[in-house]
Amino acid sequence: MTTTRKCFAVDLHDDPERVALYRHWHRASGPPAAVTAAIRADDIRELEIYLIGNRMFMIMEQGDRFDPAAKVERDAANEDVKAWDALMRTFQKTLPCGPEGSTWLEMERIYSLAEQP
Repeated sequence: MTTTRKCFAVDLHDDPERVALYRHWHRASGPPAAVTAAIRADDIRELEIYLIGNRMFMIMEQGDRFDPAAKVERDAANEDVKAWDALMRTFQKTLPCGPEGSTWLEMERIYSLAEQP
């Protein structure tokens, strides 16, 4: 059983009240159960989001059965996931380096301690 780790970043609108509300939505039991179930059903084994200021960083560990194209299809057909995504997009803004309207851009790993002599 192998996992693949991916990392993503996105910015929130720089408004302390909105950032606090976004944090609130992500507390334990904050996201709708159907959204959490959809994430797990796609063989995403771990997902953590970190925040500093208004910049967020997400670490996602995917299992062997994870299929990004199939996930996009399933999410597009899931009303709960679509509603959650639409709500979350009201808090998020495009990173300066990303295409307009994009969220959660995948980051490139440039260093690994394990690869060092």
